[in-house]
Order: sequence, then C-alpha cells, then structure tokens
Amino acid sequence: HSFDGDDGDGPIAGLVQASDGSFYGTTFSGGTIYDCKQNPCGTVFRITAAGAFSTVHNFDYTDGEGPSGALVQAANGNLYGTTSEGGANDSCAYGCGTVFEISSGDTLTTLHSFAGYPTEGASPRGALVQATDGNFYGTTYNGGANDLDRYGVLFAAGCGTIYKIATAGTLTNLHSFCEETDCADGQNPNSLMQGTNGTFYGTAGGGMHGNDGTIFSLGVGLEPFVETQPASGMVGTKVVILGTNLQGATSVTFNGTPATFTVNPDGSAIDTTVPSGATTGEVQVVTPTGTLSSNTKFRVT
Repeated sequence: HSFDGDDGDGPIAGLVQASDGSFYGTTFSGGTIYDCKQNPCGTVFRITAAGAFSTVHNFDYTDGEGPSGALVQAANGNLYGTTSEGGANDSCAYGCGTVFEISSGDTLTTLHSFAGYPTEGASPRGALVQATDGNFYGTTYNGGANDLDRYGVLFAAGCGTIYKIATAGTLTNLHSFCEETDCADGQNPNSLMQGTNGTFYGTAGGGMHGNDGTIFSLGVGLEPFVETQPASGMVGTKVVILGTNLQGATSVTFNGTPATFTVNPDGSAIDTTVPSGATTGEVQVVTPTGTLSSNTKFRVT
C-alpha cells in the first residue's frame, strides 16, 4: 500500500499483527480531519497480508493527534495506543496527548488525556506494554514534576515520566525524570519493556553526563515470569523459553501438556518444541524456587 494523505501520512511506528490475522498501525498525520493545530490529525489503519487496506479511525484532536508509537493488542483482544499531541487538555501548545483503546467494531475510546507539567506527563511518543499484572505501562517524553535547569537554560516542559494505566483508564504516575542530582536518571524517556524478572527497563535520550542519555530500570514489585519465542506455533515448532534462574527446571508444560526440554547452561533459556496434544494456553516451567508462567498465552495453530 502507498499512502495518499487522505488515508494517512507518515506511518512512523511499527505494525502489530492482531489475532484476526490483519496488521494494524498508525500514521502520524494525514487522514480526512483537518482540525488539528499542526497537520491533519493522523489515523489508525488495518491492512491484510494480501494488501487490502482500510482506515479504522481518523483522529480529530479532541481524541488525540499525531500517534507515533506502535499499537499493542491486549489480553482482552482490544488494541491500545497513544497520541503524542491533542486530547482534552490544552496546557501544552498542541495538546498533551492521550491513551486510547480500539474495541471490536473499530470503536475508539479515549482512556486518558494527559495534563502535562507539573501534575503529570505530556507527549507519550512510545508504545505501551501490557505487564503481567494486566495494567499498561508507558512513558511520556515531557511533563512530570521536574524542570531541568542546565547551562542556565530552564526547560519548563518537564523531563518526562513513567506511568501506569489500567484498562479502565485510571492513571498513576510512577516516576518523574530529572529527579536525581544532575539528571542522573535521564530525561525524555523512550518505550519500556518488561524483563522476565518482572522489572521494567528503558532508555532516556538525555540527561546525566553531557546530556548523553541513560539506560534505567524500574521495579514495581511484579513477579518473575517466562516468555516464549515465538508466541505461537503448530505441534513440533521449536520454541525458546526465556526466563531468570531456570537452572534445575524439572517440568515444562503447554497448557498442561508436558514437553521435552533442555536448559541452557547459564539458566537464561530453555529449548523445547510444542508437544503433541498441546492446546492454546499458558506455558509453565517448574523450577526449584517455584512455578513460572508465561506472560501471554501460547497460541497453538
């Protein structure tokens, strides 16, 4: 597909393949609504592997503008994403951005409009991650409680945040960047990922020595888990199970069906195959310290 402006312009985020087999993505601008403060507002689109394209939603500023992060499909089957601008709050020059949900029937619901500095974040540019507790975690590029005064210049937009948001839309700020001396925790964070130890990891584009950026972690008390690569496959498919401290594992099951396996020497991964009789469900690994479950259901095709 080649975009023509009316169906979107600037697909800068990656695609996600949903459980219906189609791919979903966003365009930063373009679309049929021109009520935004900078460009046409942007879109959400669907495209099949054969190239059949359709527009799912045209943003109109009140529900967001300029989506720049990839969508994520949650355990409930709905799609979730962010817009870097627009929304209900005009405390930012072009709106502070939103978190949105797209449910069956291509219905978009705005879950949260960010308020910006100093009460919360602004401009969520990266993708959300659904963690093992069912909540979404993400970052905002600006906003938060802290200004940055460097070289005599005051950046009053705030240095960015890490936040948690429930599927119902309740948002909690977890961290405002530049909280540490000399901005040692970073400034202007990017997308998060959850490690198999339960902790979140990410990067910040600025802060610390010479404003060169940081790599950070944030623990919120979530338990370890295992992750399968790939997340789906037919019987006989080779699967790598990633985890933490997997040495001494005594059992691997696919939704209760036992599988043969080999643990890597450093205990960071297990090599296995999808066993005969396996059905879609959790993958579980029994270790000397307890049973670890997969963060998502493994889909047997």
